[in-house]
Amino acid sequence: MFDLDVSKMIVVGIVALAVIPPKDLPRVMRTVGQTVGKMRRMAAEFQGQFMDAMREVEREADLESVKKEFQAINEQAKVDTSFDPVGMMREDMTKAVEPPVEIGKSEIALTGPEPAATPPVAVPAQMEAEPEAPAVRQSAAE
Repeated sequence: MFDLDVSKMIVVGIVALAVIPPKDLPRVMRTVGQTVGKMRRMAAEFQGQFMDAMREVEREADLESVKKEFQAINEQAKVDTSFDPVGMMREDMTKAVEPPVEIGKSEIALTGPEPAATPPVAVPAQMEAEPEAPAVRQSAAE
């Protein structure tokens, strides 16, 4: 703090002997020692408070950065509320169950020519009947 080495202390001691009478010297030295001790304690206390304040600021800065990180993660993790698979399935099912909308003749004329009617195809009587299961045929063959 004061950067006192041995040579400077000797100079201070000689000046003190010249200014202070030898009979008062022990009392003055004791007072100087107590004052220097108080100054050192005050300096240590100030330094300790300063370091505590610095640690607290660092801790708050760390908390702020952690809060920012959590907010960023929270923003990324939010589910898009417009994506509703249940609602989409419900819409598809209701559309499939609803009867088709009938188009009037005037609307057909606007959309294009009416398709030509095709005659129904004749289905042979053998195809109309349900085919037999293979297990039934085997039992009949036995």
